[in-house]
Amino acid sequence: MPPDFLLVGAAKCGTSALHNALAGHPDLFLSTPKEPKFFLTDGPPPDSGGGPGDVPTWGEHVWRRADYEALFAAAPPGALRGESTVFYLYDPEAQRRIAKLVPQAKLIAVLRDPVERAHSNWAHLRGAELEPEADFLRALELEEERIAAGWAHFWHYAAQGRYGEQLDQLFSLVPREQVLLLRYRELRDDPVTTADRVCAFLGVPTGLIAGVPRHHVRPDVHGRTSGPTAAERAAALPRFAADLPRVAAHTGWDLSDWAQ
Repeated sequence: MPPDFLLVGAAKCGTSALHNALAGHPDLFLSTPKEPKFFLTDGPPPDSGGGPGDVPTWGEHVWRRADYEALFAAAPPGALRGESTVFYLYDPEAQRRIAKLVPQAKLIAVLRDPVERAHSNWAHLRGAELEPEADFLRALELEEERIAAGWAHFWHYAAQGRYGEQLDQLFSLVPREQVLLLRYRELRDDPVTTADRVCAFLGVPTGLIAGVPRHHVRPDVHGRTSGPTAAERAAALPRFAADLPRVAAHTGWDLSDWAQ
């Protein structure tokens, strides 16, 4: 059986924490692995090229439909089945495949300040000794060149954070009422209430998730030496300026903090 719901992104926005918390609910069944990546390809993923570390990551894809559906075979009777692949929101073809194969699935996305998200993404790959560029802004400058060269989604630091573009397409494919959008800061600051919002959206009892693993929800980068400097933030913001009004239109959120 295919899944009933998907956590579709965005990367570096606490999806792992939310996945692990929801997995503890008796009426929900979350896949192992967390990110099967099934909808990212139509057939086998690439086996060569890309950026540093991309080939091993592509090798992790569960791309055969029978293998994908087998991930949910152990779900208890009546439990809702779900998985969490953070690039589904970003990838337009993945959105189309989801709308075609599981048109009734409910979708959940956690969105984070795009500059903070991009920097966290870069820092993650830098810390994993995969990102060769030691300067965050220079890595942003290299993004289009890397995309053209076929580097995988995780390297698309700025593009992943243009949520407005992604939501424009998503809502042309999926009814708005099937999508729950959450702010990363809500998950960080009030994780239990946020998890209950997800449970209510999915139609399962609330009050059964006692906590969200904090080590998967990182503090805001403000005030952290590992976060972007004020100068880096100012230089990166123009990459998202045109997109922020689109996000606000879709969500109704006050994004003044994202625009500063």
